[in-house]
Amino acid sequence: MPVWKGFTAISFPLIYVLYILFGTPYTALCYALAVMLVNMLQRRPLRIIFFNPAQLALSIFASTAILSVFNPVLDSSLQPDVIVGIVEFFILLISFFICNNLIVDLVLIIRPQPYSLKMWKQKTITELNNALISLVYGILLYTLGSQNRGEIDVFSYFFFFSPLVGLSLLSSTIARLKLEKKRLKALFSITTDLNQIVPESQWLSTLKKSFNEFMNVEASLLWTKEDGIWKQRFQEGRIALSYSLPEEVYEKFECMKHPIIYNDRKKESGIAEDCFDAELKSFVYSPLVVENETVGMFIVARSRTKSFVHEDVQSLATLSNQLAAVIKTQMLFSEKEKRVILEERNRIAREIHDGIAQTLAGAVMKLETAGKIYTKKPDETIKLVEESVFRLRESLKEVRESIYALRPYPTQKEGLVAAISKKIEELRKEYQQHILFEKRGTEFDLSPMAEKILFDSFQESIQNAIKHAEASKIEVLLCNQADHIMLQVKDNGRGFSLFQAMIKAQKQPHFGILQMNDAAEKLNASLQIDSKEGEGTIVVIMVPKMGFEGGSIHDQAHVSG
Repeated sequence: MPVWKGFTAISFPLIYVLYILFGTPYTALCYALAVMLVNMLQRRPLRIIFFNPAQLALSIFASTAILSVFNPVLDSSLQPDVIVGIVEFFILLISFFICNNLIVDLVLIIRPQPYSLKMWKQKTITELNNALISLVYGILLYTLGSQNRGEIDVFSYFFFFSPLVGLSLLSSTIARLKLEKKRLKALFSITTDLNQIVPESQWLSTLKKSFNEFMNVEASLLWTKEDGIWKQRFQEGRIALSYSLPEEVYEKFECMKHPIIYNDRKKESGIAEDCFDAELKSFVYSPLVVENETVGMFIVARSRTKSFVHEDVQSLATLSNQLAAVIKTQMLFSEKEKRVILEERNRIAREIHDGIAQTLAGAVMKLETAGKIYTKKPDETIKLVEESVFRLRESLKEVRESIYALRPYPTQKEGLVAAISKKIEELRKEYQQHILFEKRGTEFDLSPMAEKILFDSFQESIQNAIKHAEASKIEVLLCNQADHIMLQVKDNGRGFSLFQAMIKAQKQPHFGILQMNDAAEKLNASLQIDSKEGEGTIVVIMVPKMGFEGGSIHDQAHVSG
């Protein structure tokens, strides 16, 4: 039966029968050989192949020696033979249980790996359950054996012990299913968290504990490749106090495309063994690969040799694929931000070139002309100067508008909630309007782009409600949920036809419905407008969590109106 850090066996009833029939030496020899064979078939380390049989054989000799001390007392004071047999079975069972667990506890204490009180309790409870099942079988053995059922042959023993074998197989299956369920649950939890986190500089800080619990490892390290440079993203567990990897190690990382397992550090431990504590023996290197490009390396380690099985490697590979997808998403976010900044710079440059620069050039030319004809044509000179002054004033206005556009947005200076609150106060004073503002949930850290778009949508909606809908009451709701943020502007105005408004919006350059749609697309948001003539208007913009964390903008979007 698989239990904490190893296996246990409900084999004591069978061992006891061998002891009754053949004595202590034969029983100890058979038990030791059987355990040794099992360990060899499982390809366990040589020290365990010899230690486990010796430990169990020693426990058998010790427990039978203890029983021999009590036998004279039991034979003289207890009747009938069934009671004597059950008591002897109980004494032998408890003695074996104590001796065996004392040896195991002593070994676990002196080993360098941590052995906490919680681990001891977990192991002891499992072994007590084992002892209880064995005790029940011992009682049945003597109770049924005391009845006259004819000759007891090998078939009788087979049918007597077959439920025990069935119980062991069933318990083993249940334990493995529980372990797999726990693993899948942990994987689901991690992948869910990853899907909800836009990667920032500390995007893995909340997941460190989950990684080690998911894999049940004693150390883990993660490197990622960013802009051609390998960086360590996190370390957890028993890591070497000081280490540094040469450049050739990172070059070998890039060549790895599939998980590699190293079962014994003495034979081979991979290219990054210096990063881990000397007592760690087994390693798994799992590269993070996207489109045949290695963008990261995830390494986990355990203290036991040959402790990673195929299922562990598969789980780690699944997690690595998820991490690779997140890192690739981070790269796309960064590229998108750079592209948006570049487009904005190009737009400003075009506006300056086509607008202000042309106006200034024209004004300079007219002033130069005025200077040349000043003495000959004073009236025309005055006209040229006036036109130049007019053009320069227009240019000054454009320059001021450009400077204003480049100034920090209200949300950048104060945050979204403060900017909305301040704007509502200004509107209340200016229009004597009844405006309610309600906030729900815990505030999130929004990207500047998300705050700007939400604030622009709020401004457009509330201005429409005041100036066009002639509403007497406006309700603004900002709701922060676990997976999204919702902004709602509701008024009791005269409403409008959405179809007619869309047609009108196509002809007007200001920030209207179409512009709100386009802006919402950048956040992968959902824009909904519900309005009918004479029944007021409700504008709702809902931004998913992946759309507003980390200062990033999504390439893909869907907006419904």
